[in-house]
Amino acid sequence: MKKGVKKLVEEANSEIETVSIEEALALHGQENVTFVDIRDIRELERDGQVPGAVHAPRGMLEFWVDPDSPYHRDLFANGNRFVFYCASAWRSALATKAVQEMGLPNVCHMEGGFGAWKKSGGAIEERKPRES
Repeated sequence: MKKGVKKLVEEANSEIETVSIEEALALHGQENVTFVDIRDIRELERDGQVPGAVHAPRGMLEFWVDPDSPYHRDLFANGNRFVFYCASAWRSALATKAVQEMGLPNVCHMEGGFGAWKKSGGAIEERKPRES
């Protein structure tokens, strides 16, 4: 393997903004700030999520951000500051780098991810499983 995941995450972190849990807690609930949970839906249903966070599955993120994509979501064109997170800040580092390279402004990710959010006592809302 030429470049493993640890190297990819290290490179991403050197090119993106990472906010501490304290900064994320202060940003939460502010107008024009959107928290984006990129974890798998099963993780959200099992562990909950940051209250008010938008779920954007990692596999669809670039498609939802790109205004020329048939899957584009207007949310990503609203000018908000976006705080991405996953379970431990690896996937969110890669996601933040990808959307930053695409030209999405004012993006960052949360240090330590949802695990650090929970450990710090951050609020959590339950995510009910979708009915089949």
